[in-house]
Amino acid sequence: MRLYPPGPLSVPHESTEDCVINGYTVPKETRLLVNIWKIHHDPQIWTDPFEFQPERFLTSKKEIDVKGQHFELIPFGSGRRICLGISFALEALQLILATVIHGFEFQNPSKDQIDMTESPGLTSIKATPLELLVAPRLLPHLYTVSA
Repeated sequence: MRLYPPGPLSVPHESTEDCVINGYTVPKETRLLVNIWKIHHDPQIWTDPFEFQPERFLTSKKEIDVKGQHFELIPFGSGRRICLGISFALEALQLILATVIHGFEFQNPSKDQIDMTESPGLTSIKATPLELLVAPRLLPHLYTVSA
């Protein structure tokens, strides 16, 4: 969610009064968009910002809370407009991902490095489609759920 946020920009916000932020004057009623993609890839915040390093959240960045109080990682937004589904998403994401990984084997059919280049736009989508071979890990009768 840091490397490839679903939406590179936040929802629009509007300033309620004139203010100065880091030396920038923001007049009242200015519409603002936060560039989430840029924050999540800022080399002043993240060492090797384009590298997938999940272990960083167990060491140097373990204090980060995605619930909007650490602004270097805001996959769900922050403040009053934080995503309402954050709790459900965090719980469901772990359960669904664990179930899928447990149930299936995944292979790259080409054996080449997967191209993770994104196409420009309002949402972050891969520039080239992901090709993946998926096969059941268990025998078919073990997937049957009976009431």
